[in-house]
Amino acid sequence: MTRSARRVLGILLSATLLAGADVACDRALAPDALIRVDQVGYAPGETKIAYLLSPRDASEVRVTVLNAYGKPVLNVQAGTNRGPWNAGFPDVRPIDLSGLKQQGVYRVRVEGSVRAESPPFLVEPAAELFGPAARDALSYFQNHRDGADQVPSQWQRKPAHLADRAATVYERPSFDAAGRLTADLSPVDGPVDVEGGWYDAGDFLKFTHTTAYALSAMLLARRDGLISDGLAAETAHGLTWLDKMWDADKQVLYTQVGIGSGSTDGGFLGDHDTWRLPETDDQLDVRPGDKRYFQRYRPVFRAAGPGEPISPNLAGRVAAAFALAAQVEAREQPDRARAHLDAAAGVFDLARTENVGELVTAEPRSFYPEDRWTDDLAFGATELALAGRALGDPRTREWTATASEWARRNAGRGGNDALSVYDVSALADAEAIRLLGGGRELLPDMRRRLDAGMRTAAGNPMGAAAGNGGYDYAARQLGYAATAELYEHVSGDERYAAFATAQRGVVLGVNGWGTSMVVGAGTTYPRCPHDQIATLTRTAESGLSMTGAVVNGPNRADRVHELQATSGPATCRNDRFAAFDRDDVHFADDSRISANTEPSIDFSATGLLAFALMARQH
Repeated sequence: MTRSARRVLGILLSATLLAGADVACDRALAPDALIRVDQVGYAPGETKIAYLLSPRDASEVRVTVLNAYGKPVLNVQAGTNRGPWNAGFPDVRPIDLSGLKQQGVYRVRVEGSVRAESPPFLVEPAAELFGPAARDALSYFQNHRDGADQVPSQWQRKPAHLADRAATVYERPSFDAAGRLTADLSPVDGPVDVEGGWYDAGDFLKFTHTTAYALSAMLLARRDGLISDGLAAETAHGLTWLDKMWDADKQVLYTQVGIGSGSTDGGFLGDHDTWRLPETDDQLDVRPGDKRYFQRYRPVFRAAGPGEPISPNLAGRVAAAFALAAQVEAREQPDRARAHLDAAAGVFDLARTENVGELVTAEPRSFYPEDRWTDDLAFGATELALAGRALGDPRTREWTATASEWARRNAGRGGNDALSVYDVSALADAEAIRLLGGGRELLPDMRRRLDAGMRTAAGNPMGAAAGNGGYDYAARQLGYAATAELYEHVSGDERYAAFATAQRGVVLGVNGWGTSMVVGAGTTYPRCPHDQIATLTRTAESGLSMTGAVVNGPNRADRVHELQATSGPATCRNDRFAAFDRDDVHFADDSRISANTEPSIDFSATGLLAFALMARQH
């Protein structure tokens, strides 16, 4: 029997035997409290904190851990009340399960003034738990490929958007506050071949900004040997598209394929105006002026005119992705590696570093409102120097000096954010330490970011560094976990190990709703993602819901209410989480609610890197 089969059998056995034990114990008393655990599991040596959510005082409860056969193996005490979760659960207490060292399947039972029982969870080596989670994140990318190059899967993806092979380039458009165009698109160049790549999120847009971030995370995992199966093919797919988005001859970086919303006058429809499978766009019989013309013949936009300075955030992260590709290819594909190194240098050299103004990310910018850029330049320069070192390039000394300067400037900026698509300082710091050694200025920068997260977590009822919800919530939690793992790797300092485990746990079930925010991970996870491919290929028999996708998670209540009121009937909806909502933050497993259940490549790339880093724990 394979190890995965043994795991499934163990969970089923645990669920069956413990359910029977529950009936035998006391048929009259049903659980009235809740226990939240990391539903993927814990490594044997990790600090393991679960949480009890109780409707009343739980100071006198008895806590027992049972193995797969219902046998008690550990007795612990519930901790001090950390304050209310919501009106229904005013008493929240940590339960320290760190005494569980033996591999196996377990549940936690609480008895006394309240009763509760946790879902089953595993204690296994980190590689067994989080290696599969990282590979599942990779499958999300495989199933969100655009273009002709598709891989066989249960989603039965078909080639799509082949008209991108001869696309027209337009001037950067202007938008109103709602993100709709206020003027006609104005063509400036073309045709250009921008076929391929990945869909950015639940829609079919493609962005250089988020693709470069996702590629960088994947290439770091590939370079350092954190994931093997499938990663080479997927990074090659992404790089093929990114290569097309940089025209070295014209000195132009293209930023986007497709347009999200249509025009204010209703003259044409954008990508977000029609719910469909991507291959249907290729079947549209449209001409210029038709409403759906830009869904088949998708516009391309550029960061700046030919040879003009490029927004530094884009220049830095695109250069980093190309330079990481060069490092991965240096030994076995040196000619291709040198081509990617030259592409990285060409993009980086065009970075605007004075009078920067508003950063370019997406059209409209409100999709990704980034306001930092020194981190991207530090990241890009560092990867250029590392690639130059690997290839023996004579420009390496210059790039190393540039990397040192930008790393110092970025660390001096004083930011407090962990890794995300908006701030790659954690990657820039860790990679600069790899390049320069020491880390006298850079390790304090990483610690400052982690310490800020620890302060927030200390005051949060569930120990969450990103609070109780908000935009990019799950990705921010995973960003803290990844930052802590990167810090430990470059410093040898384990002070943030328990913090990393806790932040991962929030994403995998240790939250007020008791749901994993990674599709397919754990026992409870979103079944109704706001994702066109997942929704339109799902049937009652298949239950397909895009395994490996990291969704946003809980978000602002007002935004959730707005989408519920304006989005029409749900094609897939699960109301089981409403009792756990707070006044300020809600979570609905509902295909209409993009603010909760939409996955994206930047969320999933952060998850891929965080899980891959955690899988290498001893």
